Amino acid sequence: MTDDDSGVHVGGDAYGGVRLSQRRTKRARSSARTVIVTGALSSAVLLGSGVLWFLSSYATSQIKSVEAGTTESDARGAMNILLVGVDKRDDLTRRQQNQLHLGREVGQRSDTMMVIHLSEDHSKITVVSLPRDSWVDIPGKGTHKINSAYSLGGAPLAVRTVRNATGLTINHYIEVNVLGFINVVDALGGVSVCTPVAIDDQHTKFKLQPGTYELDGVKALFYARTRATARSDLDRIDRQQQVISALLQRALSGGTLANPAKLTGLVSSTLKTLTVDQALAKDLLGLADQLKDVSTDDVAFTTVPLADVNYQAPTGESAVLWDKAAARDLFRRIAADEPLVKPATAKSATPTPSATSSASALTVAPSRIAVRVVNGTAITGLGARTKTDLLKVGFQVPSSPGDTTPRNHVETLVRYPAGREDSARTVAAAIPGAELRQADVPGIEVVVGSKYKGTKKVTVKEAAPTATPSATTTPIAKTATENICKN
Repeated sequence: MTDDDSGVHVGGDAYGGVRLSQRRTKRARSSARTVIVTGALSSAVLLGSGVLWFLSSYATSQIKSVEAGTTESDARGAMNILLVGVDKRDDLTRRQQNQLHLGREVGQRSDTMMVIHLSEDHSKITVVSLPRDSWVDIPGKGTHKINSAYSLGGAPLAVRTVRNATGLTINHYIEVNVLGFINVVDALGGVSVCTPVAIDDQHTKFKLQPGTYELDGVKALFYARTRATARSDLDRIDRQQQVISALLQRALSGGTLANPAKLTGLVSSTLKTLTVDQALAKDLLGLADQLKDVSTDDVAFTTVPLADVNYQAPTGESAVLWDKAAARDLFRRIAADEPLVKPATAKSATPTPSATSSASALTVAPSRIAVRVVNGTAITGLGARTKTDLLKVGFQVPSSPGDTTPRNHVETLVRYPAGREDSARTVAAAIPGAELRQADVPGIEVVVGSKYKGTKKVTVKEAAPTATPSATTTPIAKTATENICKN
């Protein structure tokens, strides 16, 4: 790129020169779930992608490798991967630096660190975010923020620092840069995000009101990097995990991996933005093949427990301190392959309806909830009228109404999948007389009955952001599926 570029060239065949033979395209389609999830879990500030490593020789020739001081592990068996997102500016034009609000300093700095643990049978993945302001010992350099390790000694010192702080053996290293993140998001067709609070970043001029949005690569970078909310870096970690989960879901979708054009763009736009340890560079395809059956339900996210989020370092810097006992227990559990998320309980074959509506306060605003309407009666046009009513009181109804079989519903039902009861309660409160019912459905669904009389506006008291961040001594883990925006 040159200074005359109109912006950041992303997506498509940005790097060119990749041709897929018919045989290799079929191979890619047949192993559509052979995704290197460690790429998909890259960083969210600067994350990699769900990349299908189907051309091992091509991948090996394109990816940069580095001597990272990692400890090689058996191809099978549990392993830990350090993922580092790097704020690299050296290869950006002035126009790109201005567009991305990165400044013009030469050099690299670590912007995000995550430890990715693959279970012994490689069927489960745990991702632990390490806050960039964590005040830790950096071997040979004294105590500093953990993100200083990379700038002080590159990949080897970053690996040593994380190994000493967590007690985990680091088997592999993956590094991705700014353009890598942008390219991957755009190659996947954008990313869906949802923010419960307003964002107003004066530095990047990036603004969002509470709600759900579809963002391109550059805007997704701003969303994942901003610290302009009440909990600063802790909020940013939540957004990073949300973006990673959404990209992982999109990368795993057949619409991406079964489409040769999209697949070519995704692979070619990602390979040159990754730097990995030398051992991993030689066997990306082998690792990918072991992860072919992993889904978003099998990926769990958490953040290292904190004891002090307002620590004043001897240098005068603001930093955060880990809760040593809780962090030690977290990493012990990870090393022992203990799951952080309990398996979902089996659903009843015949879901039973709950109370008509809960007396507790509503916590999810209509503007954050997408609803599917199904006409459960023989009354012509009732589904369309219900959609219009729901739109008037603030809900999202993106699709056209459908019909049930048979069409004999009397009561109006609000059906919802596990984990979506809070959203469902808002919908039920807006439809007088509606019944709540958990069911095996992909999202919130309104089955309109003959007693339907219309909608009403509801009052929602969403949790206000805390004025100052609070310590988290007990790690909270969520799956990638739970992180994906459904409202």
